[in-house]
Amino acid sequence: MQDNPLHLPRRGFIKGLGAATLLPFLPLSAFSTVAAPGFHRVLSCNIRVALPEDEEKGVGWPQRKDGCIKVIKKQKPDIVCFQEVLKVQAEDIRRAFPRYCLFGFDGPEMDVHPEGYHGIAKNPVLFATDRYELLGGGSYWLSETPLTAGSMSWGTARARSVNWLRLRERKTGKAFRVVNLHLDHISGEARIQQAKMVAEESSQYQPDFPQILAGDFNARATSKVFDSLRDAGWRDSYAAVHGAADPGYTVHGFEGTAYTKGAGKGKIDFIFCKGLVKAQGSTIIKDAVNGRYPSDHYFLSADLLM
Repeated sequence: MQDNPLHLPRRGFIKGLGAATLLPFLPLSAFSTVAAPGFHRVLSCNIRVALPEDEEKGVGWPQRKDGCIKVIKKQKPDIVCFQEVLKVQAEDIRRAFPRYCLFGFDGPEMDVHPEGYHGIAKNPVLFATDRYELLGGGSYWLSETPLTAGSMSWGTARARSVNWLRLRERKTGKAFRVVNLHLDHISGEARIQQAKMVAEESSQYQPDFPQILAGDFNARATSKVFDSLRDAGWRDSYAAVHGAADPGYTVHGFEGTAYTKGAGKGKIDFIFCKGLVKAQGSTIIKDAVNGRYPSDHYFLSADLLM
């Protein structure tokens, strides 16, 4: 199955991205969510990579896995955009959500390093198979050579990638697109250039075509990182509901509301929308389970009408 709309004559790096990096479709499983047609609950969840040093501190993936899954399930999501996912975490997510498809974890760069971190974590998308039909999807790397797995440019500290997919809501027949990313955490120039790539690639669709863009941008809303996205028509779902004021930090070092370094820090996790999409609700999820937070990030939800 293949859907390859990626073609921008003015930028050679865009051509053929979808076909060249199309990821395998996972089979339909049992029904899951119950939601009104046209209403979609989308989550963005940076779950923090599974690191041995975190386990020594009591906040490793084995210690918080069950709580993380519980927090996500409580939201009854239709779509979850994950960041910082390693193999063990992808396997746990698949087991915990048997009625969903996890799209975009496996890829050629993972074959070189089948175990461990190695500086690369993935950002797959989870979606409810009873609600959506997968029309197509793919991946590209946020570099000057986007078809080269693990490639880096602009002083980025780590390789960064985009996973995208086109879904069709089964009840309404309406198609839309989901784009999930994690921008670099060190280089400001890399974040600006990476965002420009996404803005340009997404602009090949008709202006009214519904698109969702979620992820960890490692930048506050006032950053120049977002200039190209806003110029391309992307709108922050949280700001659309709550106004432009920064609600405060979404990274908290596993401390949550007790985070002592939070003063002056802002929201860096976002869910944007473009085209015929209306944000009806948005929440920063601050849940903890038995006093332990599911990640060093708060998760974010958006209720979207398409």
